Amino acid sequence: MTGKIIKGIAGFYYVHDGKKAVYQCKAKGVFRNRGIKPLVGDDVEFSVLDPVDLEGNIEEILPRKNSLIRPAVANVDQAVVLFALADPEPNLNLLDRFLVMMARAGVPVQICLNKLDLCEREKGIACQDIYRAAGYPVHLLSVKEELGLDRIRQILKGKTTVLAGPSGVGKSSLTNHIQPKAAMETGEISGKIKRGKHTTRHSQLIYVEEATYVLDTPGFSSLYVDDLEPEKLQEYFPELSAFADDCRFLGCVHIGEKVCGVKAALEAGKLSQSRYENYHLIYQELKEKRRY
Repeated sequence: MTGKIIKGIAGFYYVHDGKKAVYQCKAKGVFRNRGIKPLVGDDVEFSVLDPVDLEGNIEEILPRKNSLIRPAVANVDQAVVLFALADPEPNLNLLDRFLVMMARAGVPVQICLNKLDLCEREKGIACQDIYRAAGYPVHLLSVKEELGLDRIRQILKGKTTVLAGPSGVGKSSLTNHIQPKAAMETGEISGKIKRGKHTTRHSQLIYVEEATYVLDTPGFSSLYVDDLEPEKLQEYFPELSAFADDCRFLGCVHIGEKVCGVKAALEAGKLSQSRYENYHLIYQELKEKRRY
């Protein structure tokens, strides 16, 4: 049989058969001998040892399309990053770091701004405009009032999606709207391994419908961009390139140079102040790391 690993914990891997059953499986020692660790999101071939208690063995890990380190997951089609427009206020520095991280991994991102019901619509539109100008799809929604959820379901359909965002932005509420059985399935797995439900530090794929999975990740409060040359950072702020031709020097990093098209565009209000400030901050961090 074939299936997809939706959770791995305590040496067990939980494999969804693509229909409705989840099998508790062990991975064969051959994977360890090959230096291969099964990941959440892996498509696998598995054998059924007990059709009643739904137990099995993973026989083969099928070729991966891609894999991420944080969170550790394979075969990701896209990321949906959820931030709140209020309560808590959006941390755009954290959002920009996440966008850099996903761009480096080659994972397309959809930005969702929740809690539109708690702020003026103009605030949502202003934030939406910042990221649309940078080339990102941005969606305004209110999970509480079920505003914009049909669009999110369309975005998720037929894909494996990483759902990420800081704590308190409504990820759990959104997940429960997308798949009301999610909490129940999490509880069933926790029961099998004799642990409580407080296992949010582990990532888990949630089956939504045929060929549609959502990876619910632990909330993040900080992200560090590393292993990147400072000069390469501008490649992950794509809106800067439109003004780079007006820079005097080839290889301009748009920070200390006197004649810089990007800084001129910023002064003219053609670039987002917050995006540029976050670019500058991350650039300085990377430069400091390289020194040491």
